[in-house]
Amino acid sequence: MKRIDLNCDMGESYGAWKMGADAEVMPHITSANIACGFHGGDPATIRKTVRLALDHGVAIGAHPSLPDIQGFGRRPMKISPQDMYDLVVYQAGAVEGFARAAGAKLHHIKCHGALYNMAATDEALSDAMARAARDLGGVMIYALSNSRMMTTVKKLGIPVAGEVFADRGYSDDGTLAPRDKPGGMIEDAARSVKQALAMVEEGTVISVNGKRVPVVAETLCLHGDQPGAAVFAKALRKAFSERSISVAAP
Repeated sequence: MKRIDLNCDMGESYGAWKMGADAEVMPHITSANIACGFHGGDPATIRKTVRLALDHGVAIGAHPSLPDIQGFGRRPMKISPQDMYDLVVYQAGAVEGFARAAGAKLHHIKCHGALYNMAATDEALSDAMARAARDLGGVMIYALSNSRMMTTVKKLGIPVAGEVFADRGYSDDGTLAPRDKPGGMIEDAARSVKQALAMVEEGTVISVNGKRVPVVAETLCLHGDQPGAAVFAKALRKAFSERSISVAAP
C-alpha cells in the first residue's frame, strides 16, 4: 500500500494579523510546520498551534525562515552557513520548547520560503541545517525531493523525508517554479489532486514546460496561506482514501 504524509505550513498569523485557516485545515493533515516568528507567528500563536496539532494527533514541526516579516520570508538574502545554523537552532528551539511544555516532542524541521529554496541547491547551507537538526536531538528534516539538500542531509545521517508539493508548479530541474511565473501556483483543487496522485503513485511530476520529472514522494506539502487550503486538504484526503493510499506522518 502506498503511504504519504500530508504536511501544511501553519501558525503564520502575527499579532492581530491573521493568515491561513489553521482550525479548518488541521483535521485533514498529518504533520504541521509551525512558523517560528521570523516570517510569521509569535509566542502565543506558536503555543496555540502546538495545542491545535496535539488535539488532532498531528506531528509538530518547526518552520524556520529568513528574518523577513515584511516579505513573509520569501525574499532571498545572502547568509553564511553559520547564519543558517543559528537561524534554525534559534527558531526550531522555540517550537521545541512549546512542544515540550505541552508534553510533546518536536518531530521535524522544514525551512520556509526563500530559506528552503536556497538550501535546496546549496550544499553548505544544507549541511548547516542538518547539523542544527542533529544538535536539536536528531529530528527529521523535510527536504525538497531529489535535491542537493536531501542528499546532504542523508550523508550526515539525519532522518529525512523527500517533500513534494500539491499546489506548486515545478521547473525542469525538479526545483519549484517561481510563484510569480505562469504555472508557479496551482489554484485548482482538481489539478492539485491529479498532480499529487501522480507524484505518490508514479513518482513523477510534469514540469511547467511539460517535462516528466522524477520525485520521491514521502511528504506532500499544502500551503496554509493558499486561499483554498481547507478545500484542497479535503479533496486530497478524499482522493487518497479512494485510491487506498494511507496517510500518516513519517
